Amino acid sequence: MEDLGAPISYLMLERGASVYAHDGGKLGRVKEIRADTQEDIFDGIVVDHMPLLQRDDEYIPAERIDEIFERGVLLKADA
Repeated sequence: MEDLGAPISYLMLERGASVYAHDGGKLGRVKEIRADTQEDIFDGIVVDHMPLLQRDDEYIPAERIDEIFERGVLLKADA
């Protein structure tokens, strides 16, 4: 897994950031960030699996996200 940088808030997360399973397997990239910024509530992300896993886009709720970093997202579950 690449160096993901320092932990950040979901407010700083950018589309295109890499998404990794807890065991380090790359799952895809952040396609969409879902949140209510008015209420400061992070809901989750939509992952574009690209051709990596040949799967459709997948919504990942905030409860399944372990940490958000400058250059990526780490999920709680293994691939």
